[in-house]
Amino acid sequence: MAETNKALKEKLFTQKKNGWDRIGAAEAKKVDGYCRDYKAFLNAGKTERLCAAEIVRLAEEAGYRPYERGMALQSGDKVYLCNRGKSVLLAFLGTKTLEEGAQITAAHIDSPRLDLKPNPLYEDSEIAYLKTHYYGGLRKYQWPTIPLELRGVIAMKDGTVKTVNIGADDGDPKLVITDLLPHLGAEQSKKPLGEAVPAETLNLVVGSRPVGSEEGGDRVKLAVMQLLNEKYGIVEDDFTSAELEAVPAADACDIGLDRSLIGSYGHDDRVCAYAALRALLDLTDTPEKTSVCVLADKEEIGSCGVTGMQSAAFDTFMEDLCDAQDVPVRVCFEKSFCLSADVTAAFDPNFAEVYEKRNDCQINYGIGLCKYTGARGKSGASDANAETVAYVRRLFDDAKVIWQLGEMGKIDAGGGGTVALYMANRNITTLDAGVPVLSMHAPFEVVAKLDCYETYKGMKAVYESK
Repeated sequence: MAETNKALKEKLFTQKKNGWDRIGAAEAKKVDGYCRDYKAFLNAGKTERLCAAEIVRLAEEAGYRPYERGMALQSGDKVYLCNRGKSVLLAFLGTKTLEEGAQITAAHIDSPRLDLKPNPLYEDSEIAYLKTHYYGGLRKYQWPTIPLELRGVIAMKDGTVKTVNIGADDGDPKLVITDLLPHLGAEQSKKPLGEAVPAETLNLVVGSRPVGSEEGGDRVKLAVMQLLNEKYGIVEDDFTSAELEAVPAADACDIGLDRSLIGSYGHDDRVCAYAALRALLDLTDTPEKTSVCVLADKEEIGSCGVTGMQSAAFDTFMEDLCDAQDVPVRVCFEKSFCLSADVTAAFDPNFAEVYEKRNDCQINYGIGLCKYTGARGKSGASDANAETVAYVRRLFDDAKVIWQLGEMGKIDAGGGGTVALYMANRNITTLDAGVPVLSMHAPFEVVAKLDCYETYKGMKAVYESK
């Protein structure tokens, strides 16, 4: 008897199915437990420095020890290297030598934010402000009128480093950027979104109460500087050697009446960074191939600098590991695989005109594979070959990972990049994959819990691959 159309479709067509329809109650509990820990990770790591410190804490708790050049290494050893306090590299030495290659995941821990300028503090009309310079591809109109906190460090000339935390603790004051009231905003409303809030107006309100007698100017600025001096022992000139970042003053939380989503600042790309880290830390048996986790900085501005993916830090770390086994690093790289773990755009029906629904990722459909990213004609992409995609399909299916394949919207609607091309440029077979995100690069992004957990499972499958 000839097969029915229904049977043929089930046999030949791609069967897309919501992830919640594919897992049972036991798996759903694992999703919730994993995401509870992930929210704690987000709250602890709102900047790349704080994130790196939390990664080191979790790694040491799991038995990882700091790597020192020349130290003896053997199968089963767990080591990490923290690069200048802003990126972290971890390795679990496998039973096979690095001549057989490594299984690598690479994510980034920086997120769009507002950095303070080198000379930030000023007073205007008896209001004190801190001037900022935005970092990464953010939409400027989204940052006024939300509570912000200031985090970072001030490096003093004597070599000491002051840790700054204003707005994160209970009872702390928050900072804010003001916006124009609608009654006076007629002309502003006529401007395109990208021009309505000029970058030079993203100034943080930090005070309005003057100090001292009525004589002289800058009395509010002086009052603010006095408070900073009392708390941190700094003077105005110390801002020149500071790294201070304004980030949203809100903790990660559940979204939706069914609590199926997580809203937070920094999902891009800490949602993938945590999955890659947690999967590595959860390995109970020594992997066959060495498992490497790279959590880099500076992706949002091109992966440049000493802590970015383009720096020699990763190469040096891998070369040191290879030297311990008398293996040329180039031999290791050519036999290695990297899952470039970065978020992708989730289809948003409110803005359907910029998506191509047949080829976009959806929330609750699992980790999103991206054969290529880039813009327009794949510019700036690492375009994985067919064999690489087939390898990951097989890997994920064998591990029962829920996955989907997609692009980032319509071809000429925009585009984006990841660290994938920098790994591929090292002659490492690489594929992009990550969690679909709603409101990407906003101060408050949204992801699906199921996708977070499936991404973790995908990372674990990469490490455990034989």
